[in-house]
Formats: sequence, C-alpha cells, structure tokens
Amino acid sequence: MTTTTPPAAAVPVAAGQPSAAAVAKRKLSSPWASLAAIVIAVLWTLPTFGLLVSSFRPERAIKTTGWWTFFTDPKLTLDNYRAVLDSESGAGLGAYFVNSLVITIPSVLIPLTLATIAAYAFAWMKFPGRNILFLVIFALQIVPLQVTLIPLLTLYVDAGLANTFWTIWLSHSIFGLPLAIYLLHNFMREVPSTLLEAARMDGAGHVSIFFKVLLPLLRPALAAFGIFQFLWVWNDLLVALTFAGGGDAVAPVTVALANLSGTRGTAWHLLSAGAFVSILVPVTIFLLLQRYFVRGLLAGSVKG
Repeated sequence: MTTTTPPAAAVPVAAGQPSAAAVAKRKLSSPWASLAAIVIAVLWTLPTFGLLVSSFRPERAIKTTGWWTFFTDPKLTLDNYRAVLDSESGAGLGAYFVNSLVITIPSVLIPLTLATIAAYAFAWMKFPGRNILFLVIFALQIVPLQVTLIPLLTLYVDAGLANTFWTIWLSHSIFGLPLAIYLLHNFMREVPSTLLEAARMDGAGHVSIFFKVLLPLLRPALAAFGIFQFLWVWNDLLVALTFAGGGDAVAPVTVALANLSGTRGTAWHLLSAGAFVSILVPVTIFLLLQRYFVRGLLAGSVKG
C-alpha cells in the first residue's frame, strides 16, 4: 500500500511558525546589509555635519584647524551668520535668499499646472497625432539645456524681458515640462478606466473628472515631481547667470555664493555659513515631503 504526500501548498503552517515569505525577507535583511547601509549613511552625512560645525566656529579656528578639533576645543559663534546675512557690512545673503524663493515657487507651480493638464489630455483624450506628439515631448528630455540658452536669451532680449524674473520662470518651466508630463502621464494611465467610466455615467465631463477624480489621486506624483523641480531650481546656477545677468535684483542665493567664493576665496567662515544657509531650505522640504516622494516614485510600479 502506497501513501501519497499532500502538496506543499496544502500543508498547513503551524501556529507560531513564520511563513516562507517572512523567512525569505529575513534572509535578505542580513546584519551585514544593515551595517553597510549605516556606514554609507554616515559617510554621506559627514561632510554636511562638518560644514555645519565649521559655520559656527570662529574665523581663526576655521583657518588654522580642522572642523573635527571642535570636539577638543569647542568654540561657537554666530558672527559668521551675522556677516553673511547682513547686507550692509557682509555678504547680504538675506536678499538673495528671498530672490531664490521668488524664483523657485513659480518655477515649480507653473510646470506642475501645465503638465497636469497636458498629461490628462495625453492619457484620456483622443485627438489626431497624440502618440507622435507625446513621443516628441518624451524625446525632449534628452536635449541638453545648454543648447537652448542662447536662442532663449535672444528671444527674451527681443521681447524686452531680459534681467527679470519672467525669464527664469519661463526657462525653468520649459526645461521641467517634458519630465513632468511623462511622469504624470504614466501615473494617470495606471488609474483604472472603470473609475472614469463610472464618473462619465454619472454625467461628469472632462473638467469634473480631472478635478474631482484624478487630481486627488495625483498627490504622490505631484509631490515627487515638485521635490525634483524645487531642488533643481533652488540649486541652479547656470540658468540664473544666463537669464538674470548676475544682477542683484533678481539673482538667487547660488549666484551670491559663487560671487562670494570668487571674491573671498580665503573667507572660509563666510563660505561655510552661506553654504549651510543655502542648503537649509531644500533639506527641510525634502525631509517634510519624503514620504510623498517615495510614494510618487513607486506609484504604478505594483498593480493590485
């Protein structure tokens, strides 16, 4: 008499025993992987920590000793930040800091607004040449922005917009639109079509579907691109120098830091404080919105 063994799927898992998925996950998350992640995180954060410590050290201490000597000779001062932010006796980064905010916020909102509308049209509206036009927009992502600087600058000068905020807003919006449309289009295509069909059966048109159905679902994708665009615009120097002309009235903080580095190459106490002031806003934005950033990047990668 022969006995048959039940298939593996039919064998019940005893109470208290981990499942096969849990065992596999435990093997993948080994202590060595965790240790490597910690080491990489420490090495990545160490320069920023050294910059923070140097920004609070006296000028003589910065020029004569390394930042790590702070632990044996702790001396702190706020004179570096006063000199950097004071417009009369120092570098005056305060005004440039405001300029960066004035440049960055519209440069994020304009492409987000236009790209959301365009992505909806490409995803859920049928019109002649839709696929070809979307392919052209996708291909624009590989065009280097350097080749467009002189033609755009010529157009701005002819239109009388040179050395104004409009030139920087329009330029950053133009450069960010292809990626924004592509990202939001892919996110919208993952929305079940039955959801839109149900809205149409209830009498909703394109405007109602866009604002009441899709827009609430787009928050992770909007946040992901918003963070990308914010960091790109805030840290930009090339576009600001090209279209703002280096003028103090519209120049961002990156231009002020470049001038500070060029004219005061030995003023490390001012450079360290100014650099940390410039990175404070993007780091804060990223930390506050990182959960939306991760959700936006993972959106559409897993179905179900």
